[in-house]
Amino acid sequence: MAIASDKIQIKSHHDLYEEDFCLWIEQALVLLRQGNLRDLDLENLLEEIEDMGNSQKQALESNLKVILMHLLKYKFQPEKRSNSWLYTLAEHRQRIRKAFKNSPSLKRHFLQEFAEVYLDAKKLAAIETGLPSHTFPAESPFTPDQVTDEEYLPE
Repeated sequence: MAIASDKIQIKSHHDLYEEDFCLWIEQALVLLRQGNLRDLDLENLLEEIEDMGNSQKQALESNLKVILMHLLKYKFQPEKRSNSWLYTLAEHRQRIRKAFKNSPSLKRHFLQEFAEVYLDAKKLAAIETGLPSHTFPAESPFTPDQVTDEEYLPE
């Protein structure tokens, strides 16, 4: 087995970002712990931190959409209710509860986006049920508290 070179090539923290993301993270931690901001790829670090917050918000919206869609299906197609729907409601409510526990500030985002996410859930419920979109209310018939309440099911 031949080794091409014994030279160690030292890469800047910025260069690592495109070449080896995991190593870039490890090196960022080392540089931060050392207080070495001069060598830190601050531009990409700030972008990654912002993306982390956005990912949390997108996951929250996705879970909310799934819950709202299933509550609509449960309310407007009672003859098709299933344990699968109950499981989905329980799972996504747990995800939201865990997100709120880990990041209480997400509750504010949840409330701000509730009405808009409902409109998306309404469209998906219409597609999945085959019911006309106007079957479902223009505004959510469910409150934010009902959506996150493990025991709540519409009649």
